[in-house]
Order: sequence, then structure tokens, then C-alpha cells
Amino acid sequence: MENTYFEYGKKEIDYLKLKDKKLAEVVDRIGMVKRSLIPDLFSALIHSIIGQQISTKAHQTIWERMQVLLCDVTSNNILSKTDDELQSIGLSYRKVEYIKNIAQKVQDKALDLDKLQTLSDEEVCTELSNLKGIGKWTAEMIMIFSMQRKNILSYGDLAIVRGMRMLYHHRELKPDKFNKYWRRYSPYASVASLYLWEIAGGKIPEMKDYAPKKK
Repeated sequence: MENTYFEYGKKEIDYLKLKDKKLAEVVDRIGMVKRSLIPDLFSALIHSIIGQQISTKAHQTIWERMQVLLCDVTSNNILSKTDDELQSIGLSYRKVEYIKNIAQKVQDKALDLDKLQTLSDEEVCTELSNLKGIGKWTAEMIMIFSMQRKNILSYGDLAIVRGMRMLYHHRELKPDKFNKYWRRYSPYASVASLYLWEIAGGKIPEMKDYAPKKK
């Protein structure tokens, strides 16, 4: 299956470079960033729950096992399996509960995934965060990496905050300062996020984290 990546281009890049000189230098050095998506929203929700509190490698392994077990990751197929069958691929009891809860809500039409696409970012975040096993950070990641919402900047993402400290030489980043940057990046904060993750991951070797060292 061909990979799908978060879509952005010259329009978003030019806007961010105009608004922020420091970010502009990073964009010029790094170039375009490719981050894979899971366009199907139901699959993205299940994928997110599987990945909570485990390594990236374990996440990938369990996700592959689930695709083998179900063929298609749909609410029908999940509900057709027993808890034991789902646990046998490496899921905890709690994660099975969360996954089945979401599948049941989709079946009962208590969760309308198509309608979510029509809601504002704030409304989507609220709706998703009301689901068992989905917190605000997970909702924000789904909004970027499934729904391709363009204006998400997550204060709950440690790497985003680290990337901002490194780029702007801050020792700490309180919510008011963070929101100032979000307003600066808006309406393309998700694109800025891609570059902040790259910075936090060491893509610009001379950049360092200015957070005070813990004693």
C-alpha cells in the first residue's frame, strides 16, 4: 500500500517564513518533511490506542498483527472478535476495552466519524477526548496525522515544546508564550509542528535545549 503523507506546500511554507525568521532558516535547511498519515479515521483511533505507553517497535508489531487478525480494521471486524482473541496479539485488557468501546459507538452511530470532518478543531478535540482512552494529546495527533488539520500545535507534546525551547532559546515555555507562537504560526501551526519535531529530534546539530539541567 502506498504511503500517504501530510500535505503542505509553497503557500504554507512562504507564510511561515514570512512570519518567523528563525523558523524560516530551519525550513530552508531541512526542506520538505514527510510524515506518514492514516487517512481512515477509525483506523487512526485504534492505531493511537494501541501505541499508548509502549515502544514504537512494539506498536508497529501489534498493529501489523491486528491487520492480519482482522484483514480490515473496521468496527464490525473488531466486534466480531472475543476479548481473548484481541489480547492474543499483545493488547492489554484495558486497551481491548477502549478499542471495543469505540467500535461499539461507531456501530450504534453514537460516534459519527463523517460528521467530525465538518467540525471545528476545538469541537473535534472535545468529541475525541470524550472517548475512553483518547486524551487531548492523542486527539491532537489524530487531527494532524489522520484528518490533516493544518492549525494544530500541541502544548502536551514534549518534543514540540523542546523544539520551541531549542529554536527560540527559552529555558521554559509557559502556556501564554506557547500561545503567542501558535497565533504567529496560525493558520498553519501543524506545518510548524513538523519542523519543531525535526529540531527536537536533532536535525539541526548545533541547536541545544536551553531547559535548566535537573539536579
